[in-house]
Amino acid sequence: MTQENNLLKIVIDALNDAKALDINEYDVTNLTSIADYMVIASGRSNRQVSAIADKVTQQAKAKGFMPLGEEGRKEGEWVLVDLGDVIVHIMHPETRDYYQLEKLWHDTEKKLERK
Repeated sequence: MTQENNLLKIVIDALNDAKALDINEYDVTNLTSIADYMVIASGRSNRQVSAIADKVTQQAKAKGFMPLGEEGRKEGEWVLVDLGDVIVHIMHPETRDYYQLEKLWHDTEKKLERK
């Protein structure tokens, strides 16, 4: 398993453990140089969005992946966790509906299917 795939698995496991909703992951390797994967998930409330981001950050650090940055924790409607090869967007459902980030990646046919 490559380092990027290992990090992606850590992120997805952390999101599932924290009860994130509607988790979508996209392989954007050939579309952008900023990351290999984009992950978008939702939380039911601002508090849960922040807690999910905490879980992702803690699990990544525990496995030796240090976040490069984080934005939006104070507001809690949209937290971005930048893990380098994987960028994680955790959003309140209304915020997610408004910004519709999936539209940036949905035509790529790169959406990963989890079994």
